[in-house]
Amino acid sequence: MPIRTPHGRGAAYRAIWAWPLRSPLRLAFTTAVVIAVVVGSTLAIAALAPVRPGSGPADVPGGAASAGRRPGVPSSPTPTILPPVPELTPSQLPLSAAPAAAVEVAGRWAAAWVRPRQGTTPREWLDGLRNTTTDEYLGVLSAVDPDNIPATRVTGKPRPVRVAPRSVQVEVPTDTLKLIVLVVRDESGWRVAGYDRE
Repeated sequence: MPIRTPHGRGAAYRAIWAWPLRSPLRLAFTTAVVIAVVVGSTLAIAALAPVRPGSGPADVPGGAASAGRRPGVPSSPTPTILPPVPELTPSQLPLSAAPAAAVEVAGRWAAAWVRPRQGTTPREWLDGLRNTTTDEYLGVLSAVDPDNIPATRVTGKPRPVRVAPRSVQVEVPTDTLKLIVLVVRDESGWRVAGYDRE
């Protein structure tokens, strides 16, 4: 006789769900059936899935898959040996290749850099360097107090100590130290972009 009321259907469903819980044997049996259904459906789906070319053992040269190869991952080719790369070194020219204009700018800059006469303002000192200094380095020199410069005069001729295609380091002797002036070439000609003390 069919079940006609919602109460009767609920009782029937409860009886089905409660059946595995009535004994440990029924619970073990039900668990085994559920696991078998899940494993069976997984294997059936895997068997019906199309096989991608290049993933089977028959596609590997020699007819067998290599032991270290993972399925679906293409094997890498044998690495090739690249020629050695030479070390990158800045191109340096002989000292005789130093442009006379760059050496001359370094000498003029050093003569304007030394401590000015008493009463010269920092702005006047900076204006004296403007024609021979890059704009970027002028910003650095604006923080310098010219009264703290130890040298008071240039005592010898400037001479190049390192030459590159677009820069020259020039040594300029003063009465207290030797300046190493870096002169670079920009769109307006040769300009000082820094200095160091030897």
